[in-house]
Amino acid sequence: MGDVATQSSRNGYIGEIIKPSRGAFTCMINSEIVAVLAVMRRNFRWGVSYVGDDDRLEHSLIHSLKELRKNIFSWKHQWQNVDPVVYLQPFLDVIQSDETGAPITGVALSSIYKILTIDILDLDIVNVGDAMHMIVDVVTSCRFEVTDPTSEEVVLMKILQVLLACMKSKAATRLSNKHVCMIANTCFRIVHQASSKGELLQRIARHTIHEIVRCIFSHLPEVRSKEDEMTDVSSLAASGVTGMWNVNHMNGSTQLKNGNVGINVSSHHVVNSASRTDIIKFGEHDNEDAQHGELMMAPFGIPCMVEIFQFLCSLLNVIENIGIGPKSNPIAYDEDVPLFTLGLINSAIELGESSFSKHPKLLAIIQDELFYNLMQFGLSRSPLILSTVCSIVINLYYHLRTELKVQLEAFISCVLLKLAQNKHGYSYQQQEVAMEALVDLCRHSMFVTEMYANFDCEITYSDVFGDIAYMLSKSSFPVNGPLSAMHILALNGLVSMIKGMAERTGNELPVSEEALIDHEGYEAFWTLKCLNYSDPNSWIPFVRKMKNIKRKLTIGADHFNQDPREGLEFLQQMHLLPDKLDPESVASFFRYTNGLDKNLIGDFLGNHDEFCVQVLREFARTFDFHDMTLDSALRIFLGTFRLPGESQKIQRVLEAFAERYYEQSPHILFDKDAALLLSYSLIMLNTDQHNVQVRKKMTEEDFIRNNRLINGGKDLPREYLSELYHSIFENEIQMIPDKGDGFPMMVLSRWINVMHKSKESTPFICCDSRSHLDRDMFAIMSGPTIAAISVVFDQVDQEDVLQTCMDGFLAIAKISAHYHFGDMLDDLVVSLCKLTTLLIPLSFEDAFVSFGDDPRARMATTTVFTLANNYGDYIHGGWRSILDCVLSLHRLGLLPPHLASDTAGETDSSSDQEWSKPATSSLSASWTAPATIPRLSSNLIGRFSQLLSFDVEEPMLQPTEEQLAAQQFLREIVQKCHINNIFMESKFLQSESLLQLVEALILAAGQFSKGSGLIEDEDSAVFCMELLIAITLNNRDRILIIWKNIYEHISDIVHQKVVPCALVEKAVFGLFKICQRLLPYKENLTNELLKSMHLMLKLNARVAEAYCEPITQEVMRLVQVNARHIRSHSGWHTIISLLYISARHPEASESGFEALSFIMFDGKHLLPSNYVLCVDAAREFAESRVGEIDRSISSIELMAGSVACLLKWSHEAKNTVELEAAMKMSEGIGEMWLRLVQALKAVCLDQREEVRNHAILKLQQSLGGVDAIHIPNNIWFQCFDQVVFTLMDDLLEIALGSSSKEYKKMEGTLVLASKLMSKAFLHSLQELSQQPYFCKIWLGVLDRMERCMKAKFQGKLSEKILESIPELLKNTLLVMKTTGTLMPSDDVGANSFWQLTWLHVKKIHPSLQSEVFPEQELEQLQSKHNKTHRVPLTDGEILVPSSETTT
Repeated sequence: MGDVATQSSRNGYIGEIIKPSRGAFTCMINSEIVAVLAVMRRNFRWGVSYVGDDDRLEHSLIHSLKELRKNIFSWKHQWQNVDPVVYLQPFLDVIQSDETGAPITGVALSSIYKILTIDILDLDIVNVGDAMHMIVDVVTSCRFEVTDPTSEEVVLMKILQVLLACMKSKAATRLSNKHVCMIANTCFRIVHQASSKGELLQRIARHTIHEIVRCIFSHLPEVRSKEDEMTDVSSLAASGVTGMWNVNHMNGSTQLKNGNVGINVSSHHVVNSASRTDIIKFGEHDNEDAQHGELMMAPFGIPCMVEIFQFLCSLLNVIENIGIGPKSNPIAYDEDVPLFTLGLINSAIELGESSFSKHPKLLAIIQDELFYNLMQFGLSRSPLILSTVCSIVINLYYHLRTELKVQLEAFISCVLLKLAQNKHGYSYQQQEVAMEALVDLCRHSMFVTEMYANFDCEITYSDVFGDIAYMLSKSSFPVNGPLSAMHILALNGLVSMIKGMAERTGNELPVSEEALIDHEGYEAFWTLKCLNYSDPNSWIPFVRKMKNIKRKLTIGADHFNQDPREGLEFLQQMHLLPDKLDPESVASFFRYTNGLDKNLIGDFLGNHDEFCVQVLREFARTFDFHDMTLDSALRIFLGTFRLPGESQKIQRVLEAFAERYYEQSPHILFDKDAALLLSYSLIMLNTDQHNVQVRKKMTEEDFIRNNRLINGGKDLPREYLSELYHSIFENEIQMIPDKGDGFPMMVLSRWINVMHKSKESTPFICCDSRSHLDRDMFAIMSGPTIAAISVVFDQVDQEDVLQTCMDGFLAIAKISAHYHFGDMLDDLVVSLCKLTTLLIPLSFEDAFVSFGDDPRARMATTTVFTLANNYGDYIHGGWRSILDCVLSLHRLGLLPPHLASDTAGETDSSSDQEWSKPATSSLSASWTAPATIPRLSSNLIGRFSQLLSFDVEEPMLQPTEEQLAAQQFLREIVQKCHINNIFMESKFLQSESLLQLVEALILAAGQFSKGSGLIEDEDSAVFCMELLIAITLNNRDRILIIWKNIYEHISDIVHQKVVPCALVEKAVFGLFKICQRLLPYKENLTNELLKSMHLMLKLNARVAEAYCEPITQEVMRLVQVNARHIRSHSGWHTIISLLYISARHPEASESGFEALSFIMFDGKHLLPSNYVLCVDAAREFAESRVGEIDRSISSIELMAGSVACLLKWSHEAKNTVELEAAMKMSEGIGEMWLRLVQALKAVCLDQREEVRNHAILKLQQSLGGVDAIHIPNNIWFQCFDQVVFTLMDDLLEIALGSSSKEYKKMEGTLVLASKLMSKAFLHSLQELSQQPYFCKIWLGVLDRMERCMKAKFQGKLSEKILESIPELLKNTLLVMKTTGTLMPSDDVGANSFWQLTWLHVKKIHPSLQSEVFPEQELEQLQSKHNKTHRVPLTDGEILVPSSETTT
């Protein structure tokens, strides 16, 4: 029309400018047009076509591409406001055309993929939703001519690539439900089609659909829950989503022509076409088209997620028609399909997390269809399938357990426990996987508590917690045979449960005593309800009460099963039934009590006695049959008892059922008589169809004919009867009760009961980390647990298993002490004492030897003393004996000087010498022959006390080697017992008393350390230091009271001692121990504690040399445990300085490097405050010759890997609100990066070839891996000046000036360095080309290349260098040419750059200019330049990535 808006609209431009220009995008579109046209022109038919009289017309596809080419340059900088449909349409026309072959289609798909991946299509682009829809529509209906199988697979891969890019695009949220389903549909079809193609296409197709599912369900937490309310089954079906995708597409049962989906006679491949059978079908229903169309075209959300998730679950439905049993294989086809499907479902659940609970449709699928299929596949004989199923269930428990109460109980009971019990004929692998799943669940902190609260304390549920505990305890030890991995796994699960309770001790919620009282009097237990299931103050007393009722009901059920009359009387005595029985209470007892004999219930309900008839009616009234089909209601009803065999009893039972069913769900039934007759007919049909003795089975027509005129004299609808027939035919009504195991097979009839039960279920109780019910649970499992662990401990010899048993014993002791279960703790101590073998009467010498040969006895002894240390208030018999022996053990040398040591690993190399320094005159004094040998005591302390009776005046007998070894071993055992803790409970002292104790110990230690120098004095000083350290650690909560005095004492020792000795050793490593223990707990003292470690740097040189290795090991342990607590630069400076010193120490370097690796690996503990320190330390380790070359290589890897931290910090800096802080952080990152490359450059000069070459490669990686970091231009200049060029100069100097023995194979190193220089230059070309010093850097590069070319090695030029340098230079020049950096021009500056370049290039390779700029091309460039009189723009040019510029 001539106005701007109209003209702009015609050109594809809409509205005003929104964002700045993107010149690079113009060039990219142009290059893609060129690429498509180039491929099309290979085929003659895509040339001009003659109309007549020499008139020639271009093909419409070519014409549209050329028109687009004209327009893109006219849009200039307005790309943000260009309708993307305009520049996408030509490419999509090519994809959609029937005339294009696979190569052309593939190039067009690549163009679309490129546009999607550069993020130009974001939410700010106009009309982006229509563009995305158009891409999906065209790509999913892609047509191309099939030329060869390879090109066909390539196109299919690119289709997958484009569809995945659509889902990952920023504009993916604008896709509609319909289009997301189309994407999933196409991908699933290609997955099916790939089964007849190559392996690569199969893997890519499966990976793509996996990623698409992840993309879709990653949005689930963001979807508003109200969207789900708009979705129902009818709307999904009417909108084209049928709800049952074709399973045959996945399991391979449908074979298509040539393995392709829809091959036309014209040999054109059609990815989607109207003629095929879609996995998802659109527009099949005409009702409410407007509403459904609006829903499906809305931005994708719950509708498409429901349908995709429904389809995934439907892929598992093939299991329904396959018989499952312990001897059969439930997967009759390749396990690949269910594994693939289960993996997709697991990913969806992992990403959707708890958001599934906000959308009823998705939740309903999980609750019913998914869980039913998981129950079936849970019994698969394939360990892979079973493992995946268990992973899904664990995820569902973690995220959705509040919505899956009944389903979780069914799965655990009917799958995991059934498989793990090893008495149902299942394989060892099945048992192992199930056991692993149960153990994993038990390791979840709240699992056992929630199982107990929700199931064991509910009268209608099984005792899941009790069953798990019983199963684990029974499976922990073999009955007849050796201990296996399965037993150890069960033991670990059992110990995990106990340890979890032990960890929660002391964190319980106070419960009133009234809540624990069992109130006498009758209450209708089935009517009891909790007022608030989310308030522990409400539900804890309630579940305890219900558990008590359930316990009584269980006893009553046992009585009832033996004699129904006596059972009911017992229940009356227990106040669970009223004194005068009424039908409602008895019916409720039958309905809600587990463990009753279903045969007895059936006989009772079918009895003709008037009371029994009333009970039957009340029993039927406990069921809710609203909106149920007759067969489902009958399944639920008959699942609670066994139908009696007498016809009269059956008549009475079914009359009660029919009356109740007709009352609640009349529907099409005329009266209750119709319900009764049809119920009879269904039972007869069930018997006919599923009784093996019936040979001639009833047909559907027979069933319909048998039920004529039963509905008030009229026929029931044929469809209704047909549905009932097929339901019974396919799924038997289970009327025979299960026997024995209590874990029935989950067939459909039982699953219907499960789903019915879920509707009536009480809310799931979520527990927190407090110990709510641990006392009750421990009382249930303590007996079997102690017995099981004791049996294992008595049979096993492996120390790790013994240690697990010890952990279990300690946890049991802790819980017993906490809840004041004195008898239980006494039983445990008695069991352990028997296992120590110390109660066996042996001679003194023999006891030492035999004790050393029995690891079980040693560990039992250690555990006994541990219990004495931790729970001494509850063990009264051994305190006096232990305390009487402590001082004597010290004088005899049996107590280690390191009284505060926690593990044997903390004793160092000098401990052997210290052990040999008892207070008595010699070691052999301990073995002096006594005048009279006292009566042997029955415990370990008694044996120790025998040492006190030895007469030192008697002639000393030299101990034998066996005795010495036994004594030494006993010392180690005593050390592990931590006897000092028995009397050093200083944490109970008042503050003043504590301070006085510390001062007294310091004074005594000072006297001993300045005494006569005797061994006894030093030993006493060390003993005092040991006590000081123990007191400090025991009083960490009030450390400020004593820390100043203790620090000054340690400082005096460090400054005074000039030679290694036990005292300075104890002071130094005691300080380490204090820091290790207190750093996690005292954040306000972190800097003060780390400052105290600075004393290590002030040690005398001799002392430091002697203890360098153990000091470094302590630093390593300190870092591994407390690295996250160290934040300050000063603290890290102390730590890294100690590690730096260890780099060149022969013994300490290994531990020092391990500590440094722990800090730097994956940037786990790298901080801006320690980055430079760590880099310098890593450089020191890399240059050190102490360790193997691998250590130097690893050090280089640590330095190079630290770039990731810089990238992370840079990203965080960009997101900083304060611009000034962000700029400051960015500058600091640049400086840290420069220090890193400088450190790597230093290692590049190492004499060892492997080290320096690896350093060069990692330096190259560090130079090129900082694209996301804003490196200031001056830093880049310093990098070239101080790192890159200096490295080349130094290497040239070394190569020319050093002998070949000192530096081997320098030619290869120079080649690597030259590649580094070239790639660094190309990587930073775009930034550097705009800087005034660019010419200087460029000439520097050329100069080093020229010098390398002239370098001679042993008088000869290097062939490697002569081959590589020209190639590198040529590649560099080509990139500079491509980017417009190096172009001929009339401008003086440019001419100078041009001429200087070729002046240096000719010195390196004279013919290189003609190769880079052929004469004809150079003339064209000069001619073009003369016309334009300007240098080509470089803004927005596309640079060739450095990784692609060299070969």
